[in-house]
Amino acid sequence: MPGNRVRLVAKQPGLVRTDNASPLGLMADEPISAVERPDVLVVPGGPGELQARQDPDVVDWVRAVHQHTRWTTSVCTGSLILGAAGILEGLRATGHWAWLEPLRQFGAEPTHQRVVRQGKVITAAGVSSGIDMALELLQLEYGDAMAQAIQLAIEYDPQPPLDAGSPEKAPPEVVETVRKAISKLTH
Repeated sequence: MPGNRVRLVAKQPGLVRTDNASPLGLMADEPISAVERPDVLVVPGGPGELQARQDPDVVDWVRAVHQHTRWTTSVCTGSLILGAAGILEGLRATGHWAWLEPLRQFGAEPTHQRVVRQGKVITAAGVSSGIDMALELLQLEYGDAMAQAIQLAIEYDPQPPLDAGSPEKAPPEVVETVRKAISKLTH
């Protein structure tokens, strides 16, 4: 959105790679310590989430900036980081389907919804639902017309060739294959 400043931050600035030996990396412009009062906080998930969730500096920072945000959001397993920061206690929340139950240990009520808004906290399920969350956030901040314009501009009109985007819809053998692959990533 014009007029907004996006800041990619990490514990230390510089190139941050995922922890699963992927060549994917993002450039963190600043350390988290440089950002004290973001309007919107987006906490991503995926590989590296456990390390971030167990890092007191990261968790304390998320907890502290949440006090000043208009919106605190997460995508995928980023909801577990919000949980570790105490932000989800007593709230309904979502995240990647394979990591929903761990939300209970943080006092959250897990749900299979793609996007859940509870006050100023918005959680999104797996990575593709991050687009749904972003559009909802645009709608809340700028109205329907702007959210629709962005949706059209990015041509977000999902029509997947298969209907296997959730464990309830995917064949059991596919769900098991994904569970096994996830298990290898987390152990």
